Amino acid sequence: MVKIDNIELPDFPLLLAPMEDVSDPPFRVVCKDNGADLLYTEFISCESLIKDAIKARRKLNILDEERPVGIQIFGGDEDRMALAAQIVDATNPDLLDINFGCPIKGIVNRGAGAGVLKDIDLMVRLTTACVKSTKLPVTVKTRLGWDDNSKNIEEVAERLQDTGIKALAIHGRTRCQLYKGEADWSLIAKVKNNPRIHIPIFGNGDIDSPQKAVEYKNRYGVDGIMVGRAAIGYPWIFREIKHYIKTGELMHGPTLEERVAVSRKQLRKSVDWKGPVAGIYSMRRHYLYYLKMLPGFAELRQPLMAASTVEEAEAVLDDILVRYEGIEMAQEPIVLKNYHENCAL
Repeated sequence: MVKIDNIELPDFPLLLAPMEDVSDPPFRVVCKDNGADLLYTEFISCESLIKDAIKARRKLNILDEERPVGIQIFGGDEDRMALAAQIVDATNPDLLDINFGCPIKGIVNRGAGAGVLKDIDLMVRLTTACVKSTKLPVTVKTRLGWDDNSKNIEEVAERLQDTGIKALAIHGRTRCQLYKGEADWSLIAKVKNNPRIHIPIFGNGDIDSPQKAVEYKNRYGVDGIMVGRAAIGYPWIFREIKHYIKTGELMHGPTLEERVAVSRKQLRKSVDWKGPVAGIYSMRRHYLYYLKMLPGFAELRQPLMAASTVEEAEAVLDDILVRYEGIEMAQEPIVLKNYHENCAL
């Protein structure tokens, strides 16, 4: 068992990474259904949260069926991060997570996200402010460092642990790498093997198959892994990783019926959560993720995109089930290489 303060997770838990414009409650629920053990919201600007921005406040919404859930915030000012932590506390999630990893220029230039990697003292102060302002367990997601000359994650891990955080997720790249090249998990392993470190350490970066998940589990010894882009359009990756860990065998991929069922559930949850217009609109790209590998899908794409009601969308999904009955589906997830975890495109 892995524990984050009072939150009990199974051995080697699988975490869904916070992803802007993806990790909303409907998507989180289908990932939970398929084996994700701990979920995170899209990241939320502390400035927007304090100003009561509608979009920021909406991101605080969580559903009971998806727990445990962490709400992730970002910012660069101690007082505002502390106030944002108090606002989050009042919404009663299971934990509060701090984003020190987003590498996108617009976030970095605001002195937030991975921009804080340039100033470890500030990172410590921001984290301390949050820990002192909430009764929730506080966790952090960060990167190895700013660039190849400042991979200071070992020092960062010790100092953040000393502030009172309860877990640390590490993406195996520097800020300057963005999402290019291969994630380096060797420094994540050094943090995990540091005798001073007693909090759970989760690895993140490039996990896109059950085989790689098990390879990295055995090679680097982390307490669990965080999956991001590989779950977009393929929430089944969580159950497949668990099956491979348990049996050493690859699980058969999702059937067409399962893909359609997930599309339906996410559609209905999306409409319930966002309303009939925004809910249906937001599902359009998810249909593509779930179904675009079907031969000749292009001709069905337009009816799905044009559907303006749940009934119309479900009629197209019914047609897909009939048209493609008995088809063998692709066994591997299609990883979106151009999607930036935590950050808007």
